[in-house]
Amino acid sequence: MPESRRSRRRRTVSELRAQGRYGPGLRDVLPSFVGVGLLLLGTVLLLNRLSRTFGVTGLVIGLNLLAMATVVTLRVRRAFVRRRGGHYTAEELARLDDRGLAEATARILERDGWQVADLSLRKGRLRLYARDRHGRELDVTFRPVAIDDAATDDEEPPWPATVGETDRPGVDRPGRVIVRLGGFSRSEVLWASRHRDVHLVDGRRLRRWAAGTSLDRLRPRR
Repeated sequence: MPESRRSRRRRTVSELRAQGRYGPGLRDVLPSFVGVGLLLLGTVLLLNRLSRTFGVTGLVIGLNLLAMATVVTLRVRRAFVRRRGGHYTAEELARLDDRGLAEATARILERDGWQVADLSLRKGRLRLYARDRHGRELDVTFRPVAIDDAATDDEEPPWPATVGETDRPGVDRPGRVIVRLGGFSRSEVLWASRHRDVHLVDGRRLRRWAAGTSLDRLRPRR
């Protein structure tokens, strides 16, 4: 099937972002410009009101409050831009729920130059499909945060029936990446070690990945 114009554009944008050569478009920055304009207008009106009501004292108080608000706004803005660019701190990761983890993983993959499609069902399992410019494909799933580690330690992982298909001759399927904020049980780790195309990303690896380490460098040598 020929690649659509939209798909080509998204692929080009992903490649440019991976090289650090893609900047925001007008529709990306216009809401920010409008917000800044309204904020400046409101600030001028507020300072004028304080100056008329309290004189120089009111003006000084208003300027101090404005300086404090500016510092807080810049910090929040930097954190927002950083997360949107696929970089998360350990504290931010710890606050994520299952859906938030999937969204963060998608942003991290896009940061590394992958094109990402969300295949999650509305009320079903969270799942991402990713493809890079070299044609490599990933099937990314998530271990729910609510599942207890001890409950599955002596049980078979719930994935073998799905991943077992990758071992059949003639079947070309994406590599599997399974992400979890916490750790994996012994049986899960042993099971994954028997499949060369399966990579488990636990909390420790996830923190390194979110901090900027590429997925390829996280993969254990086999």
